[in-house]
Amino acid sequence: MKQEQGVAPEPFSALERAAVYRAIAERRDMRHFISTPVAPEVLQRLLWAAHHAPSVGYMQPWRFIRITDKALRTRMHALVEEERLATARALGEREEAFMRLKVEGVMDAAEVLVVALAEGREAHVFGRRTMPEMDLASVACAIENMWLAARAEGLGLGWVSVFDPLRLAELLAMPEGARAVAILCIGHVEAYYPRPMLEIEEWAQRMPMSAVLAENAWPGASPAAQEGL
Repeated sequence: MKQEQGVAPEPFSALERAAVYRAIAERRDMRHFISTPVAPEVLQRLLWAAHHAPSVGYMQPWRFIRITDKALRTRMHALVEEERLATARALGEREEAFMRLKVEGVMDAAEVLVVALAEGREAHVFGRRTMPEMDLASVACAIENMWLAARAEGLGLGWVSVFDPLRLAELLAMPEGARAVAILCIGHVEAYYPRPMLEIEEWAQRMPMSAVLAENAWPGASPAAQEGL
């Protein structure tokens, strides 16, 4: 490794650590926004945070499209609404409950960004030979960075995935091979939800840590299976 002066691996101060964990705890997938504009310098800081996310093989596969055209935003909203209805029908007995949920804020948020995977990703082999989906994992890291930064800035952010990526790609003139991953609604909010909205609406609940954490084998695996390791 080339020798360059690094940063000493000292822990943050107690206040700094508390701020990081607070941002994680209070981050919410927001759907309700007010019309106050987002200051340009704040938006740039959010984009900086996203662009400094980790990426497998340092491929940096994320691309960001800021939507400033009102007519284009309206057409995007129509795509979301069309998929919202299709999703509701696919849910069967939960259709009515789903239709009561607010799943996006495309027409309400001060800023709308589309996050996409860049074309030409097949050229990146490092870290992806057996796990090509790591390009998507890298983009998810960028979105999470932006999400936490938004909370630190006192802004709300909502990740909308209810759309047809092929039709959105066509609408935004994306090159062949690029793929839309998220519509991000960003803006000021009256209040953050005290708990995740889907918990409040009794759609789902956070799983206990014991259900997702195990040691040496898959959660719930038999002792024989663990011994086989």
